[in-house]
Amino acid sequence: MAKKKDDSAIKVVADNRKARFNYAIDDSVEAGIQLLGTEVKALRGGHATIAESYAQAKDGEIVLINAYIPEYEGGNRFNHETRRPRRLLLHRRQIAQLSQAVQREGMTLIPLKLYFNEKGRAKVQLGLARGKKLHDKRETEKSRDWQRDKARLMRMKG
Repeated sequence: MAKKKDDSAIKVVADNRKARFNYAIDDSVEAGIQLLGTEVKALRGGHATIAESYAQAKDGEIVLINAYIPEYEGGNRFNHETRRPRRLLLHRRQIAQLSQAVQREGMTLIPLKLYFNEKGRAKVQLGLARGKKLHDKRETEKSRDWQRDKARLMRMKG
């Protein structure tokens, strides 16, 4: 009898926690990422950062810009640049839809999560987002505080 894994086989390397605060996420898409060998080894170490990064449509492809993947210690002269633009792997139809949304509707492509899937492939979860105004951010923070207080009151009550 085969054992089933309860925990997910997905290993999250980097998470963009500020994205949901700064942007209203309308849609999300999973994309592959074209990496060099030393980048994959450095990602497995788990010290990547995607907080300041974004994706951009350029020449019929989507490129991840300003994502930080640290140098691999064992890479010596074959190491990669830490903040180089990395090509995202999507279907042509998806690329066309995302680039149209960015150009026409003024949306932004924000990486939400960088992870390894069940097969061990590096993936990026992209969010099609619209920037929040200051009053929207305040409203989000107010509702989050109220939910926290409500949960605390319910715990105390019973």
